[in-house]
Amino acid sequence: MLTLDQIRAFVAVAEELHFGRAADRLRMTQPPLSRHIQKLERAIGVTLLERDNRRVVLTDAGRGFLEDARRMLTLVDTAGDRARRIAKGATGTVRLGFTAVSAISMLGVLLRRLAEELPEIDVILHERVTAGQVDGILRGELDMGLARPPFDIATLHSRVVFREPLCAVVPVGHPLAGLDRPLAPDDFDGLPVISYNPVQSRYFHELTVRFFTNAHPRIEQQVHQILTAVLLVAAGRGVALVPASARSLGIEGIVIRDLVRGGGDPPDNGDGVAGKPVELHVIWDQASTNPALWRVLELLSDPRP
Repeated sequence: MLTLDQIRAFVAVAEELHFGRAADRLRMTQPPLSRHIQKLERAIGVTLLERDNRRVVLTDAGRGFLEDARRMLTLVDTAGDRARRIAKGATGTVRLGFTAVSAISMLGVLLRRLAEELPEIDVILHERVTAGQVDGILRGELDMGLARPPFDIATLHSRVVFREPLCAVVPVGHPLAGLDRPLAPDDFDGLPVISYNPVQSRYFHELTVRFFTNAHPRIEQQVHQILTAVLLVAAGRGVALVPASARSLGIEGIVIRDLVRGGGDPPDNGDGVAGKPVELHVIWDQASTNPALWRVLELLSDPRP
């Protein structure tokens, strides 16, 4: 079996081509140095050095082994530093889940900041709906997620990282598209509305239901994704409520209109920020042992854009 002492001894002799100078360099005497070389050659099964009383010469096998030996010593010398950096979160990998719309509102900003401020942390992206992100974190497949509340798992922690208004998306030429004021719930009375699945898209389903509490629209269809709702609106199948960041989707054939109070409750009755009821949370497992996760969370706690 090879040892680091043997490899260091070989590199010193191979570079000095003299046992006396190599022994001085390693601060040892020549007999143990010679034993290291002999044990190394026996372990490998080849002669690395041709030596006699006058000279030391590397064999072809010795020249090849010298390159690998130097790499091994470099790796050993840097491994401790890398381990310390990983333990401090200065380097490492974070597996990040995100939803399609969170990619519009937050993901690009986050990735740019990580590249600038934590360039040695690799981010592996996984697009998943919120339920899939929660499951991925619990299974150890993800370190963190950008997801929509609620989160019903006691072991998960969450923090709001982005808020935005709720808006209406209507087809081009629709009567609501031409109004010169924010839209109110009763503007949608009797209109076909594309809503959201109460299980798979619980958050946007509840926001839609809350906004239409005292209105009487016709719920024509329930979908799972914001993009699907916008595409159905563009196809003339109804109107829908979407986060303001959906403006960046660039879908033709639609108009996105503001809602009264940003689609939220009155300030004295609401539980969020007035005019910005749509929340995006970062979620993670508090028991995670990944130091890089804590560095990313620290960066997210900084409100700079």
